[in-house]
Amino acid sequence: MSAPAKSLNFIEHIIEEDLKNGFPKEKLRFRFPPEPNGYLHIGHASSICLNFGLGLQYNAPVNLRYDDTNPTKEEQEYVDAIKRDVEWLGFQWDTECYASDYFQQLYDWAVDLIKMGKAYVDSQSSEEMAQQKGTPTEPGTNSPYRDRSVEENLRLFEGMKNGDFEEGTHVLRAKIDMASTNMLMRDPIMYRVLHKAHHRTNTDWCIYPMYDWTHGESDYIEQITHSLCTLEFLPHRELYDWFLDQVVDPEKVRPKQREFARRNLSHTVVSKRKLLRLVEDGIVNGWDDPRMPTISGLRRRGYTPESIRNFSDTIGIAKRENVVDVSLLEFHIREHLNKIDSRVMAVLNPVKVVITNYPEGEEEWLHSENNPEDESAGTRKIPFSREIYIEQEDFREQANRKFFRLKLGGEVRLKNAYIIKAESCTKDENGNITEIQCTYDPKSKSGSGTEESLRKVKGTLHWVSIPHAVPAEVRLYDRLFTDPTPDGHKDKDFMEFLNPESLKTITAYLEPSLASAVPGDRFQFQRLGYFNVDLDSQPGSLVFNRTVTLRDTWAKLEQQK
Repeated sequence: MSAPAKSLNFIEHIIEEDLKNGFPKEKLRFRFPPEPNGYLHIGHASSICLNFGLGLQYNAPVNLRYDDTNPTKEEQEYVDAIKRDVEWLGFQWDTECYASDYFQQLYDWAVDLIKMGKAYVDSQSSEEMAQQKGTPTEPGTNSPYRDRSVEENLRLFEGMKNGDFEEGTHVLRAKIDMASTNMLMRDPIMYRVLHKAHHRTNTDWCIYPMYDWTHGESDYIEQITHSLCTLEFLPHRELYDWFLDQVVDPEKVRPKQREFARRNLSHTVVSKRKLLRLVEDGIVNGWDDPRMPTISGLRRRGYTPESIRNFSDTIGIAKRENVVDVSLLEFHIREHLNKIDSRVMAVLNPVKVVITNYPEGEEEWLHSENNPEDESAGTRKIPFSREIYIEQEDFREQANRKFFRLKLGGEVRLKNAYIIKAESCTKDENGNITEIQCTYDPKSKSGSGTEESLRKVKGTLHWVSIPHAVPAEVRLYDRLFTDPTPDGHKDKDFMEFLNPESLKTITAYLEPSLASAVPGDRFQFQRLGYFNVDLDSQPGSLVFNRTVTLRDTWAKLEQQK
């Protein structure tokens, strides 16, 4: 029986309708057009997956185009980071393009608009232009410079290009309709003077085109068929089409802008301005801090490309904005890591256990599966000895019947090892337990086949042999904000909702098989969660990041409120 056909999203319906109406499939072309003014975040991942996914679905090329028209904010560092992120997510672009590649063509078209009487140089201040623009309910008024002659406009525009004027002295505006109900159509700015070096063109240009003028024309130059934008660009579509009307050749493909809803993620912010503030204020340690929603931050935290692609596929494409709970993203990383990660033992909050009837100085090596979800993952050996670490929270002197871990007089099984019984414990002067004395059943060894080895006890604990334990720095990352929508409060700054518990750094003790782990390696610390080796890790000085807990601990906390 064949699988049911996957339903199409509304973007796919638009494309299918175009093909049905005779548009040649071989002419389909898409693009992903980030501005290189910051690092890509999880919201961009959805757009990347949409555009490149359509490319794969229709066997159509997809361009990676940098919208690099603002030299005050854009840097080569961001260009390089964007390429790394797109490739890491598993996609390959057809052509690498830059809006700056089209500066000359855009300038030439602007000159044509001046000659047609459809653009003029305005010499008002920004404050004066704002006043004469009107309001959503009141029409604007014409600029006193709107009727300059073509000759004067051409002379001034060339002077702007040549660097003859200071910043803010003149702008080039399209001459459309100051009474339009769409305020974006009220003589929008096409060019401004900026005496700033560009990361690619250096100081070749003293004027830079605005987004609305650049975007649609770049799509046209590249013959993009479907220009997919987030919903805030819906009001811009009328201007997008007006600019295309001025240059389009009826024999060539005319791009079509369509909008989809932005997907916001709970317990974080995705505004580049706000992310930059977190970086500049030292709240996080750079754009790739594992608490950041950036793709580089998620990668460093231990997320996989597959988990992010699956997340993007699950939330889909819609016409209405909404907030997606971060627990859905965490579900997808757990689901993927459960399939691929080796299970290992590590103790994060250790207390010493001495097995008093185990021979002093003796050790043995026990077999353990690397991943029960994957038979091909094989097995490894782990050492066992008289002294081990367990988690402090796995022991209580006294406990009720629902506590199935270690308590005085009670038994538990040590994972892959023996059944032990707690006989006594030692405390320091403050009453803190420093050591637990236990006995073990030598016939209860896991997998030995004896009757005692099959004996059932309620609890199973992870552990690490103290003489063989490898110390490591472990960074316990959590959600960066305590509030699901930290930037959704009009009367409060989003920084007021920072989670003081978003990072805890501890020293943990690991089984010796992890001594050779290198940055990028991922593991499930049994009973604790998923962890990966951080870039800061060095031979002999391991650093691990917690990617995600084994279960959704936040959901439990919310239920308790």
